[in-house]
Amino acid sequence: MLGAQQPASDQDRRQYQRVKVMLHGRLMLSDRTEHRCQVVDMSPGSAFFATDATARTGERVIAYVDHIGRLEGTVARVRDDGFALELNTTPRKKAKLAAQLTWLANKHELDLPEDRRHERILPRNPSGILSLEDGRQYRCRIIDLSVSGAAVEINVRPALGTQVTLGNMRGEVVRHFEDGIAIEFAVIQRRETLQQYLS
Repeated sequence: MLGAQQPASDQDRRQYQRVKVMLHGRLMLSDRTEHRCQVVDMSPGSAFFATDATARTGERVIAYVDHIGRLEGTVARVRDDGFALELNTTPRKKAKLAAQLTWLANKHELDLPEDRRHERILPRNPSGILSLEDGRQYRCRIIDLSVSGAAVEINVRPALGTQVTLGNMRGEVVRHFEDGIAIEFAVIQRRETLQQYLS
């Protein structure tokens, strides 16, 4: 029951530390308009989005954030420079987010060398097959790949959030651009897997 759920923020402040981050992404408001955003601090139960999007308290928002993936939640507070989102997360997703945020915090402290955005690899063979869940398949041209996603040139335009498979890598559509779509993989791929896929 929705009303019986305890607000994430109360539990959050007790259980989890907020982490200062600088993660780029895109968000979709309930009117289905898309906007650029930056997550500037986050815990496993809430996040602050810096954005020029105008959201209302209580509005449902879906976001796709670098290194984190898909987030969904309800606007808790609105400021001139953005809004705070209470995340709708299962205990399992919360634990995963806590691990990701710990990694990001440590990466920042240790100044680890990986780029904040995963390195893009140009495929040797750009021909690919994109499959939808209903079994439809489309030829596509892979523009570039990283361990976390791919950009492909394709004639169809699946809706944002559509589950797809590129080769043997599952993911979902997170962005549209003029000639195609961007896909975020469901799991971070091993570089060996990508090299094998690209050879």
